[in-house]
Amino acid sequence: MKLFDASALLCLLRGEHGGDVVERELEGGGSCSAVNWSEVAQKVLGHGKDWQLARGLLLSYGLRIESVTRADAEIAAYAWRPGSGLSLADRLALATADRLDASVWTADQAWGSAGRVRQVR
Repeated sequence: MKLFDASALLCLLRGEHGGDVVERELEGGGSCSAVNWSEVAQKVLGHGKDWQLARGLLLSYGLRIESVTRADAEIAAYAWRPGSGLSLADRLALATADRLDASVWTADQAWGSAGRVRQVR
């Protein structure tokens, strides 16, 4: 199973380096946490782009949106470290990936590449 964070999905939508990796990995389907989905929507809308078009493209790959559970929220809170570079959305993506036993795809270098983390570029 694969879970995509906002930075990976935005990489695809913006046609950035690594977007081809995201597209290839999405072809078999995947998931995104509801928090990261909201972040993608906010970034698309904030740049004056068509969210319905972006939404349709992402969902055309069979992307599923995963609810965040109470346990995910608590794990994300415990994972907070000053100066770690991981936002709340990042930590929720990691917690959701753990719950789903999924690899987590990101374009955010602050995540590193250990464990479940897969860098798209």
